Formats: sequence, structure tokens, C-alpha cells
Amino acid sequence: MTGAEERVLAAIDQQELLRNLAELVAVPSLDGSPEELRAQEVAAAIMRRSGLEVDVWEIDVPALAEHPHFSWEVPRERAIGVVGVLGEERGGRSLILNGHVDVVPPGDQANWRYPPWDAVVSEGRVYGRGTVDMKGGVCCALAAARALRDAGIRLRGRLLVQTVMGEEDGGFGTLAAIGRGHRADGAVVVEPTELRVAPLQAGAHNFRLTVHGLAAHGCVREEGVSAIEKFAPLHHAILELERARNQRHTHPLFARYRTPYPICIGTLRAGTWASSEAESLVAEGRYGIAIGEDPRTARLELEQAVARAAAADPWLRDHPPRLEWWGGRFDPASTPESDPIVGAVAESFAAVTGAPAALEGMPYGADMRLLVNVGHIPTVLFGPGDVRVAHRPDEFVAVDDLLAATRTLALTAMRFCGYDA
Repeated sequence: MTGAEERVLAAIDQQELLRNLAELVAVPSLDGSPEELRAQEVAAAIMRRSGLEVDVWEIDVPALAEHPHFSWEVPRERAIGVVGVLGEERGGRSLILNGHVDVVPPGDQANWRYPPWDAVVSEGRVYGRGTVDMKGGVCCALAAARALRDAGIRLRGRLLVQTVMGEEDGGFGTLAAIGRGHRADGAVVVEPTELRVAPLQAGAHNFRLTVHGLAAHGCVREEGVSAIEKFAPLHHAILELERARNQRHTHPLFARYRTPYPICIGTLRAGTWASSEAESLVAEGRYGIAIGEDPRTARLELEQAVARAAAADPWLRDHPPRLEWWGGRFDPASTPESDPIVGAVAESFAAVTGAPAALEGMPYGADMRLLVNVGHIPTVLFGPGDVRVAHRPDEFVAVDDLLAATRTLALTAMRFCGYDA
């Protein structure tokens, strides 16, 4: 490392990073709630304290909703965008560090060891909703920018730290930032990747399947038709399709995952009364889409699989189930491994840790696909923590991961953008 690089790493303030994370975790920024807006205000305040120039704007939600890549599951009347900027264009490349502030519900809080809205530090981990998905990564990006400023580094390109709303249910916040003109030569989305560098992001589209039955009193249930029972062959067909698709679509960067493109049924609602045969069932889920796959072709496969299963059942043939595509729509995205942003993150990680960076694809949807497919910005996913502890009780991120990610991001900014000490 150069002396300037060592100076920046020494300027990273671990305690401030943890204080910022605690401040953000304390805001229960569920999608569509007023606290989602509040989290953006907190992020903007942290940016100002860090010496960034901050652009805060009111997103024109009705106008954004007309964009062909717009999607969400939770309607909002208001939304705000926040982007902090360090440096100016002086012949170098510009870099985006992107992260979302919205979180999923904590569920039954009795299942948590620590309160979900308190960032409790215990045994080298920070616990709380959003610590790994992905307020931890957001705070790493903010801490990296602060360290660059405090160390007196003048980047030759701009560093943009974007915090966005609505990623969990579709990604409209990043779409709004692109429309605002906040673009760069490369981007890092600070999702939890276990500190792996991910130039590939799988896709995921939400679907809703409605199955019709025939109500009858439970004492003569044979005179009705159970929508629950009729869902069974459809579910079997969906699982068979999942198996076939994952056997067919393979990629070496997804070798660690047996099912990199899962089809998940997340919610199931059926019936109206315990002693009545269920006259309807609604199943909602997410449909994994492979790297390089046309989403329309992929969706057709599910539609055809459901139609074939229905055609094989006399009741379903006469009362066909309805398949709808709704809510979040995460298309797959990829960046060539030869792109400078991939090399910059990988080399910076190796310099910080002394270990070679691992390249791997991520099986979850993320805002990478908007930066790549809409903004045409080469992008990777890289951040602290493991997605396996997201969306569940006792979500956590290791403090050592936070520090490694922050150091890597700071070094990436210097090496990608260029700098004057």
C-alpha cells in the first residue's frame, strides 16, 4: 500500500461506524412506513456530518411509476432520494456506493434474543433488524467516505454514496437516483456477500397463483372441492420445474449453491371457515431467473408448467387457476469479470486482508440489476455479512466484517477514482 492508502485506513473510526449503525437500526424503516422516510433523513444527516455534499430530493412517485422498470409491493405517497458526493470530476473515474435503508418486518419479537430495533454489540457481532440487510453495508460506505475526507485525500473522480428506499419490494429508489442523473463509471452495491466480490446477480420475479375450489359444509366435504387439495399437484409441478431449471441453468460462479434459482412459495392463504371446504387458495412467491435468461421466456415456463398440471386434473381443467405477475421484479444482471470495477474491489480486498478475493454469483435480487440494465453502469455486489441471517430473528453482522468491508471500499474508491494525497 502507499502511505496515503495506509493513512486512509488508519482514519477509519470504528466507534463512529457502530454509532451510525445504531442510529439507523433504531429507525424501524419498514417498507411503506413513515420511518422509511425518517431513515433517509438520518442517512442524510450522517452524510453531512461526514463532510459530503448532499442531494436530497422529493421523488415524483406518479411519474416514476410510469417507468418500464418500476415495481413495488407497498404503495407510497411520498419518497425521498439521498445521495452524498465527495470530490469532483478531475480526470478520474467516478464511483457509486449504493445501499438501501428499508427493512423487512421483524416478525414475532419474542423469537429475538435482543430487541430488533436496538443495535446490540455482543461477542463481536452487532444484532438488530437491518444490521446485515443492509444498514451495516450502508454504514461501511459512509465510514469509507468519511475516512477519505478526514485523511485529506482528493479523489480525481467523484465518490457518490446513495441511500435508497424501496429496495426490498422492487428497487424504485435506485431507479429514481438513476433518473436524477446520479451515474458513474462503476458501482458497488453493499449487499451482504460474505465479503465475496459478486459480478453476477440472479433475478427474481414475484407471482401470485389463485386456485378455485367449491365450498361445502365440512360434514359433507366430499360434496365440495378443496382448493387446498387442488393446489397440491400445482405445487408439485412448480417444484419439478425448479429442479429442471436449476439442472439446465448452470454457472461456475454459482457452484456453491445447489439451487441458485429457487422458486419459493412465501405465503399461502386459503378458506374462510374452519368447518367449510376451502373454496379458494392464493399462493404468492418469488421465481428465480438465471443469468443471461430472458425474463419473459422464464416466466412463460412457469405459466406453461401450471397450465400442464391443471390440464391433467378434471376439476382444474374446467376451473383453471390464475397466475399473475405482481410486485417486485428483479431482473438478472452481470458485469464482465474483466471490468475495472471488479478488479478494483478484488485487488483492494486482497490488499486489506492479505487473502485473495473470491468471485461468486449471488442468488438474490438486488439493485445491481437497475444500475447495470437501466443505468448501464458496471456494478458488483460486495458487502459485510451473510444473507442467510437476513429476514430472520437475531439478524447480525460481525464487527470484523464491517471493518474489512469499510477498508476495502475506501481503498476501492482511491484505486478506481484515482487520487492526490
